[in-house]
Amino acid sequence: MSSYVITGAARGIGFEFVRRFALKSENTVFALVRSRKNDQKLVEMGAKNVYILEADITDVKALKIAAAEVKKVTGGSLDYLINNAAFVEATRKNNNLDGYPEGQDDLLEKDLHDSFNTNVVGVVHTINAFLPLLRRGTAKKVITLSSGMGDAELVLKSGLSNQAPYAISKAALNMVVAKYAAEYKAEGLVFLTISPGLVDTSTKAPTPEEMKAYLEMLAYFRIISPSFEGPITPEKSVSMMIKVIDRWAVEDTGAFVSHYGNNHQWL
Repeated sequence: MSSYVITGAARGIGFEFVRRFALKSENTVFALVRSRKNDQKLVEMGAKNVYILEADITDVKALKIAAAEVKKVTGGSLDYLINNAAFVEATRKNNNLDGYPEGQDDLLEKDLHDSFNTNVVGVVHTINAFLPLLRRGTAKKVITLSSGMGDAELVLKSGLSNQAPYAISKAALNMVVAKYAAEYKAEGLVFLTISPGLVDTSTKAPTPEEMKAYLEMLAYFRIISPSFEGPITPEKSVSMMIKVIDRWAVEDTGAFVSHYGNNHQWL
């Protein structure tokens, strides 16, 4: 029997992690959602071993309350923490660092701050809230979802300069995980940053403008991976990541890898 906490669990990759782990009735799964208003899919799942908890990862008080609830159920331990929740500003037409409209530098600052606050600071708060339980767990694994966009080599090879605030925050997140790994390796805790690949988590058909942006991005990706065919499903991504998570050991704690389990095959 294993216990899991998954953040950003209401949809997409987070929901698929919950669904997969809940298939084994002996597991105990805690699905953290930013708001209970968005938990319909989790409720409809009807799994008796899934506990839905409300906690925005930027809210330290809410995280501590959630950790206290987990402690009550498990008796004070936690095996796996899956840091999936993230922020990405997807409405800007051009979010290169120099692509914001003249006179709207505040938008650039806002996107940088919002990305860093959720993708870096929020993850730090989440790890800190659940760390006492993880230290008493059996698996002692902290898995944090990052992105190949946070890999400098991918950016330089592809020439992909957009989504700058998101990419910068993910690069910083990789260092966060390395710092925790360095501190807790001696205790046997395993920290891993993993990119899920390019995953289709859309819930509706793309607009013509969104499709144009996607095709432009696809062209950049094919510079580094000519055979790349397009995004994978959450089901496939999670299946691949679980295989990596299962085999990852404390000897390689702190690594940043793809869903293939390496640091060069991001797509």
